[in-house]
Amino acid sequence: MHGVSLYVCAILGAGVLTLPGQVASLAGPASLVAWIFVICMSIPLAFTFAQLGTEFPDSGGVAVFAARAFGDVAGGIAGWWYFIAGSVGQTIVPLTAGYYLVDAFGLSQGLAPFFGLAILAASVCVTLSGLRFGGWVQMVLAAGVCIILVIAIVAALPEIQWSQMTPFAPAGTAAIGSAGVVLFYAFSGWEAVVHMAGDFRDVGRNLPRATAITLVTVAVLYLGAALAVVGTHSYGTAEMDRVSLAVVVSRKLGVSTGLAVGLAAAVICLATTTAFLSSIASLGTALGRDGWAPKALTRRNRRGAPSTAVATVAGIGVLGLLLCVVAQWGTADLVAVPATLVLTTYLVASAAGMRLLRGKQRLLPGLSFAMAAVVAPSAGAHLLIAAGIALAVALAGLWRRQVPG
Repeated sequence: MHGVSLYVCAILGAGVLTLPGQVASLAGPASLVAWIFVICMSIPLAFTFAQLGTEFPDSGGVAVFAARAFGDVAGGIAGWWYFIAGSVGQTIVPLTAGYYLVDAFGLSQGLAPFFGLAILAASVCVTLSGLRFGGWVQMVLAAGVCIILVIAIVAALPEIQWSQMTPFAPAGTAAIGSAGVVLFYAFSGWEAVVHMAGDFRDVGRNLPRATAITLVTVAVLYLGAALAVVGTHSYGTAEMDRVSLAVVVSRKLGVSTGLAVGLAAAVICLATTTAFLSSIASLGTALGRDGWAPKALTRRNRRGAPSTAVATVAGIGVLGLLLCVVAQWGTADLVAVPATLVLTTYLVASAAGMRLLRGKQRLLPGLSFAMAAVVAPSAGAHLLIAAGIALAVALAGLWRRQVPG
């Protein structure tokens, strides 16, 4: 159950609050095709991670898989791709909570980053408290996330108008690919639990079970939320896209969004932030352990939490929120970068699975690699960011070999 709660918290967060509106504005009702495609791709991908986590339980996750399959440099590249993606997420997810809270209180969206800082601070406190307390908090929050979304989807179903499905693809089929790239950010949590695979009592039995339960939960709730937003046309402007789920609920109730919806969004984002802060900090300690990051990242507090890594990831999130204040950025301006890095990470992880696993086990990573490769060209110029990080890590690896110690 702890594994399921971690998965749910990692995946059902800011994505379900903002991405249905954002990708609907991008691709229209055809965005539902992108949702279905990425959910289908998640099936082989999630079980690939589950199998790799079972065979090679390690806090380094995809960095360890890539290193085993293709060498240390590949491991360093994959690790840094995911570390940066997850760290930027510590800006996006709390900022999403901020949007919903300022909407609830009738405040300017320019104040959202300050509410985001409060969400991030609360997540840091939970994470540094240690695994046991944090685990129970995540389980409670995961249950709350599911209940909130079920209520919102059921309430919206009578308001869905099938006439809103036309024109189906107003921006053309190319927009579906672009929407698919963005949605990789919503599904980045499949890798999160692998960092904690070593903490499962019976990883071979419990990790695949947690994966299967989460797959069904995520598919139903994500598609339900996306259909509700598209079917009620609760999208179309940046302000509406940022709080699309709240718009759906408020239209059904016939009143303003209300404090309850804002607090619900804050709960969802707190759950996601806490889950990712734990997993990305674990990845940071693994990078420090393996020499791809400063050794200081391996330090832990008296409760066993990776305190330095948590502070580093949270610090990046704080910096991003402050930049949002100065530059007036929103989640739509930020999400393409971590989404692309998650996409490239999953390509490497799938390729590693094809090399490390044996027999029929190779079919799933082969399928996930092929499906991710279909979407990859739609990332466009953002792939240059992934290439730049890879070049920097490769040069760092060359320096390590030439300068012992």
